[in-house]
Amino acid sequence: MSPLVSPLVDEKVTPLAEHRYSYVQGLYCPRCDAEYAHNRVQQLCQCGSPLLVRYDLETLKNSWSKADLASRPWSLWRYHELLPVTSPAAIVSLGEVVTPLIELPALGADMRLNNLVMKDEGLLPTGSFKARGAAVGISRAKELGVTHLAMPTNGNAGAAWSLYAARAGIKATISMPVDAPFITRQECAAAGASLTLVNGVISDSGKQVAEWVKATGHYDASTLKEPYRIEGKKTMGLELAEQLGWQLPDVILYPTGGGVGLIGIYKALQELQTLGWVTGKLPRLIAVQANGCAPIVKAWQEGARVSEFWERSHTHAFGINVPKALGDFLVLDALYATGGRAIAVSETAIRWEQTRAAQLEGTFVCPEGAAVLAAVRELSTLGEIGTHERVVALNTGAGIKYPDSQSFHVDVLDKQSAIPTTGFTTASGDSHERT
Repeated sequence: MSPLVSPLVDEKVTPLAEHRYSYVQGLYCPRCDAEYAHNRVQQLCQCGSPLLVRYDLETLKNSWSKADLASRPWSLWRYHELLPVTSPAAIVSLGEVVTPLIELPALGADMRLNNLVMKDEGLLPTGSFKARGAAVGISRAKELGVTHLAMPTNGNAGAAWSLYAARAGIKATISMPVDAPFITRQECAAAGASLTLVNGVISDSGKQVAEWVKATGHYDASTLKEPYRIEGKKTMGLELAEQLGWQLPDVILYPTGGGVGLIGIYKALQELQTLGWVTGKLPRLIAVQANGCAPIVKAWQEGARVSEFWERSHTHAFGINVPKALGDFLVLDALYATGGRAIAVSETAIRWEQTRAAQLEGTFVCPEGAAVLAAVRELSTLGEIGTHERVVALNTGAGIKYPDSQSFHVDVLDKQSAIPTTGFTTASGDSHERT
């Protein structure tokens, strides 16, 4: 595994003369196979589908090896050949470390699993995995000459893109639901973004942003409406493979709203297969949603290729409160291709698992990460995850970014009072005697 603490990216590193910094080849539509140039701003395909980045993997296979990674900084930019930024001078970085894989032996034993690990994205800049998409997306936008971008967000993406845009000297216009986490609202505002709140859900924010982009002609950085956010998220899969010694796990579970991270992980594993860096069967990819917003789950249960809009969506795991994802067909394709599945969990299970992880492992995960752990427990109980399988759970952010996700009673004592030595109560409600 990689070190738990990684140095910041060295933006002054010059690639070897015989290598290109990036082997990006172009953009293509996964729905109609249309191709687009990568050296100009592109948004959606004419057919309405997201565009994906293609790399010259055949050439790269003969000019890049695992050994080349040995001397590189432990940041997502160590994989620059498989990223779309063509020059190191264009990189906009806040120090995107390789996030750790944390073994969860106590929680695993509680779930009757011997090999449960968590990839903890809460250690990234801005406190969530959204920093990956922002780092690569903003860097590429800067390289293409973008001066102003706009996007809807459930919170963390807007915070990340606002802060990275500020670092790049790019203006940002952000719309988020009024119920989004307050801290992420503060991050956007502090970064100088033009922030508006909508009395609705992210799809309502998306409509407002689309109208604004049409009126102004500025860059639409909405989920999958530009092709580069997914490339940043893809690095979760690249890191994971390297951290496991290029031996892939049996199962990867991911909290799924827009689904970009799951699509990105699948894309990364496919590219590594083509390079010959990983072999064998790909992990089963499992999309985790909440009972109150589960369009991907419903589509998977019906064997559908696309999802339907989920009316009156709600969940306190706000990052996965997405009624209809633009890339839903890509998420479902990844599930079907890997023999995976989609599963929804309850609000009660999410809250309980968040506390359980903190008490057993000392890790305070975000609600979306807790949803993943709840899914792991349920699938273990159902026998769909075996005791000896290697299981990777994605925690996509730091729990401290969601101060209202838990509510505990805490006694307030007078200055003259003593802390009780008997009969205290833990956050889980279990009574204990202290001596």
